[in-house]
Amino acid sequence: MVKVITIDGPAGAGKSTVAKAVAERLKFSYLDTGAMYRALTLKAMQNQVDLEDESQLVDLAGKTRIDLEYTSGGVKVLLDGQDVSQDIRSIDVTNNTFYIARAPRVRELMVKWQQAIGAEKSIVTEGRDQGTVVFPQAAYKFYLDADVQERCKRRIEELQAAGKDVDAKKLTEELKQRDQNDLTRSAGPLKKADDACFIDSTYLSVDDVVEKIIAYL
Repeated sequence: MVKVITIDGPAGAGKSTVAKAVAERLKFSYLDTGAMYRALTLKAMQNQVDLEDESQLVDLAGKTRIDLEYTSGGVKVLLDGQDVSQDIRSIDVTNNTFYIARAPRVRELMVKWQQAIGAEKSIVTEGRDQGTVVFPQAAYKFYLDADVQERCKRRIEELQAAGKDVDAKKLTEELKQRDQNDLTRSAGPLKKADDACFIDSTYLSVDDVVEKIIAYL
């Protein structure tokens, strides 16, 4: 029986890491919706598409194939057949993804792609609107959050671990702006579903959060 578990929340709350771990524990597939938006953002930037022109973005999306391959090491993101798993994590892509995410007609296409995946297999999916827009009838929903300073600290450590130079002050301001963009956009804004279980991960380890979710399930 196909089941969908959603984990929503702001950037840096630990959604991706937790969702992967829960999916592994349950033997479900992990759906990284953020990677899909990032992949289309990368392609738009590569093709010098006007990120504020929704018609151009919709046209580009119609000519794009995004595949997620689930491996023991995580998720491989294929953009038109090319592995872009690392490229989509750049700061430039991160800071421009909101243009794609806020475009209603682009989100409509993305939602259909995500729902098609959820209709085929049991998944743990994470994002901003999974429990409210994409899978409102999901079997179980969670909303993961953390203090903004803790979220910034996690993001800095993640980038430094990847060998990247980080301007902590600039990154903090960018994260706060992302929060504002996610909360106020008209299409699929960041929002806790009424029936979602809220988890504050500020003082919790990844294992702690995973155990909370498994216990709840």
